[in-house]
Amino acid sequence: MTASPGAVRPVVNAMTIDVEDYFHVSAFDGVVVRDQWDQLESRVCANTERLLRIFEAHGVSATFFVLGRVAEQFPALVADIVAAGHEIASHGYDHRLVYSQTPAAFREDVRRAKGQLEALAGHAVDGYRAPSYSITARTPWAFDVLIEEGHKYDASVFPIRHDRYGIPDAPRHAHVIARAAGSLVETPGSTVRFGRVNLPMAGGGYFRLLPYWWTRWGISRVNQREGLPAIFYLHPWELDTAQPRLPANRLGRFRHYRNLHRTEGRLHQLLTDFRFDTVPVAIAAVRGASPTDEMVA
Repeated sequence: MTASPGAVRPVVNAMTIDVEDYFHVSAFDGVVVRDQWDQLESRVCANTERLLRIFEAHGVSATFFVLGRVAEQFPALVADIVAAGHEIASHGYDHRLVYSQTPAAFREDVRRAKGQLEALAGHAVDGYRAPSYSITARTPWAFDVLIEEGHKYDASVFPIRHDRYGIPDAPRHAHVIARAAGSLVETPGSTVRFGRVNLPMAGGGYFRLLPYWWTRWGISRVNQREGLPAIFYLHPWELDTAQPRLPANRLGRFRHYRNLHRTEGRLHQLLTDFRFDTVPVAIAAVRGASPTDEMVA
């Protein structure tokens, strides 16, 4: 069907997946000892393959921020993501919060994950997202490390107040971060602005815990009022109602297990209601550039 004269094309949003297993979640750091990870039932492959089928059904390409540990253990999963036409990006190697590491340890984690993923994907890995959005005001050096290690964009900042992460006064949309080492594009978690407060609305626990209309309204507001893409995120385990229950505290259990049964249905609805693509495509579409160009002028 040919669009009518003057019709506005829908904004292309970014669909992003943080590929990690249910026991990798930061909220379980004090519950599951890392030395025990290899002894637990892994469900990341089945859950990620489930997402791949959903995206195929809707004709959507996404950016998969893959944990280096997962890639190392399940290289065929990376191959499947690439074969399905999605972007491979890095979620770090060992799922450690950035602000819990020294700059040297962070560099080693970033370098190890990037090398692992590039060897499996067969091409450069440009994007990075820290576990639990853990680049905060305490870790500005993390941007220098990412630039020096060859990443072109980052998706680790959430411009909200939260007990585990966030830089409340950070810019809300994609922007260039310039450092002595060079520059990269920051693509922050999406929010809506109320007065002086940013409220999260595009993914993860917010997608499960809050009513679907909140996500739909929030993305529509960013798309229509600001003319910009939203950055949506999800974890494969958020579709998995049969995952083992871990003995976390009450808040941890609520955040992790609440409304898992609603995720897949809501995701199908989201992919029907909005257009999605990879991070580079969504950001490039704002300025009518090729995804291979610099993403933000």
